[in-house]
Amino acid sequence: MDQPSATIFGRILRGEIPCDQVHSDDLCIAFRDVQPQAPVHILVIPRQPLVNLADATAEDALLLGHLLLVAAQVAQQEGLTAWRTVINSGAEAGQTVFHLHVHVIGGRPLQWPPG
Repeated sequence: MDQPSATIFGRILRGEIPCDQVHSDDLCIAFRDVQPQAPVHILVIPRQPLVNLADATAEDALLLGHLLLVAAQVAQQEGLTAWRTVINSGAEAGQTVFHLHVHVIGGRPLQWPPG
């Protein structure tokens, strides 16, 4: 498994790959997904290299809370009144980039269960 800094998200954080950024602060950035699954599909990623929730510790609590608050902020910024947040942890759950990220998905009716 790649280290978070070796992933495409690490390259985005270092400015090696451009992204359509919608938010940036000291703890995270948010940008539009290049393969959107809905009219609005934004990824919120921490600047800190964290693989997934399984690797998070109690020391990451403030960061994790911040990521969710930013997810809500960017959803509202995009004019969404309803949206889904998704965090995949591990390959079997659908995680393909091993750098923690929060999907913010909306702009169309979303089905349940998701998949």
